[in-house]
Amino acid sequence: MAVTAVHSPAEVELYEVRRAIYPRAVSGWFAGWRIALVAVTQLIYYGTAWLTWNGRQAVLFDLAARKFYIFGLVLWPQDFIFLTTLLVISALSLFLFTALAGRLWCGYACPQTVYTEIFMWIERAVEGDRMQRMKLDQQPSSARKLRLKSTKHALWIALALWTGFTFVGYFTPIRTLAHEVAALALGPWETFWILFYGFATYGNAGWMREQVCKYMCPYARFQSVMFDSDTLVITYDVQRGEPRGSRSRSVDPRQAGLGDCVDCGICVQVCPTGIDIRQGLQYECIGCAACIDGCDRVMDKMGYAKGLIRYSTENAVLGRYPDRDILRRLLRPRMLVYGAILLAVVGVFSALLYLRVPLKVDVLRDRATLTRETPDGLIENVYRLQLMNTTERPREFMISAGGIEGLRLVASLPVTVPAAGTLTVPVALRVDPQAIAQGSHPVRFHVEDSADPRVKADEKSVFYVR
Repeated sequence: MAVTAVHSPAEVELYEVRRAIYPRAVSGWFAGWRIALVAVTQLIYYGTAWLTWNGRQAVLFDLAARKFYIFGLVLWPQDFIFLTTLLVISALSLFLFTALAGRLWCGYACPQTVYTEIFMWIERAVEGDRMQRMKLDQQPSSARKLRLKSTKHALWIALALWTGFTFVGYFTPIRTLAHEVAALALGPWETFWILFYGFATYGNAGWMREQVCKYMCPYARFQSVMFDSDTLVITYDVQRGEPRGSRSRSVDPRQAGLGDCVDCGICVQVCPTGIDIRQGLQYECIGCAACIDGCDRVMDKMGYAKGLIRYSTENAVLGRYPDRDILRRLLRPRMLVYGAILLAVVGVFSALLYLRVPLKVDVLRDRATLTRETPDGLIENVYRLQLMNTTERPREFMISAGGIEGLRLVASLPVTVPAAGTLTVPVALRVDPQAIAQGSHPVRFHVEDSADPRVKADEKSVFYVR
């Protein structure tokens, strides 16, 4: 009798269970840079919203009025090209700096990294460093544990709400928003966005942390496309460090047949994403260089040269050229192409901004009457000219029209457009029917500042005769 073996199906985990990460505090050159950039970025974010310019908020994205105020610059929906160009410049800059030195943005300026760093500072201040936090989490519930956890989360929530408040303050004047909060008179949209942005900050920086970088951020997935063998990245020198092994400071690693790595695990303990850089560059690495600072401190204690973990390139680590040639190799064709394109786009953007005329004109025909005859026998078309003054002082404009011989313009001139405002001006064009054939004829409106002839605009339309 044949026996058929039955194999039970193997269970495969589709999602890795999150392992709690307790990053250890570290000091050093790169840690100092992180602290400085966190301070600068947050000073800009929290402070800029309170600056004033010409009696208004310096940076305000007034969606209701469809105006963006950026210090002395007022942008309208028609200036969408500037926003598009800024996005292109940002993308090209990201490509350039990634090809140059990896994930510099992620390690030092990304909001996720910055707020995670701030939340970890609060966590360390309340609960202690790595070992103290680990012991606290393993302890059973107690009054002390509840007090520490409650204090930490209260500070996290306060910072998250202040972050959400500041975010909304860039769309609603922040001083008005502050008065509404104090009077408990917030509108529904302001309330929603403060709570939503605050909740996102609290959840991402307090709870999800490295999961955002590892699983949610698309940049982590396509960054390798911009890397090559000459990109500066955080590297572990395998030839120098292996074979790794623990030893006392008095032991000569060469006589013991060991490399410089003492297998202390500090590089893993300080990593905010919990990776082991000794296993090679991984997409989870955010380029914060905490492992470099941690390893250098251990090398100092052991009396070894620093740089077992360092910023280097794949080719330099493999010995294809010495470290002194790294900077020279950075100026390779890819970098030159990225740099040239970026400079060209920045140049075009600067030129457009410099040549931008602070006047915009839209011509709308009167929909009620296509064409009509006046009492004195002339053919008349009626238009509405929408004038937009993009500067923050009132301007006086003159209007003229051309394109048809004998064309007469009827309007109350000059017209004054308020600062950063719009004005709709009704105008009529008249022509002798004997001097023009039936059909449509192109006309051109010319609007010019009475005090500054450089500020002018032309807009085309048509004149109908039936």
